[in-house]
Amino acid sequence: MNKSFLKFITDFGPLIIFFFYYYLSDKNLKVAIPPLIIATIISLIIMWFLEKQIPKVPLLSGILITLFGGLTIYFNNPIFIYIKPTIINIFFGLVLIFGRYFTNEPILKKIIGKAIPLTDKGWSILTKRWVYFFFALAILNEFVWRTQSEEFWVNFKVWGMLPITFVFTAFQFSIINKYKINE
Repeated sequence: MNKSFLKFITDFGPLIIFFFYYYLSDKNLKVAIPPLIIATIISLIIMWFLEKQIPKVPLLSGILITLFGGLTIYFNNPIFIYIKPTIINIFFGLVLIFGRYFTNEPILKKIIGKAIPLTDKGWSILTKRWVYFFFALAILNEFVWRTQSEEFWVNFKVWGMLPITFVFTAFQFSIINKYKINE
């Protein structure tokens, strides 16, 4: 089987399974969350077998899905799954802010610096933009789950946040091109 196809399945398979069970169960989070947790764990295991390691972001996401999904089921309260994106985005923003103090270079540079060689000023600008973006996503998630229906939030989580992230990423290409180090 194609490795890139397996990567796609491990990234988006749990989400597809969540949607399937959510709409199959007449929009019941309590029914859709256990298959999401199981599919997430299976995708992490597949990543381990493919790469002999699990990347940090999917691992953190898997831990938080299991934790907040479990809390949602245990307490029969969807607030836990609603706040997961808020917590993840705040965490990522804080890691970008404070990571430099522990690594002596921007975290983004540590993560993608080999793929995208930029000047220090480029990394600084890119890091600031991502910090603002993560905090804006956290605020947006809070606004949506507090003011909209559960179904709207579920759809926004996938069909809103994901495209917003892709569009934001695309807008970073001008900074990348401006501050790229030509090798």
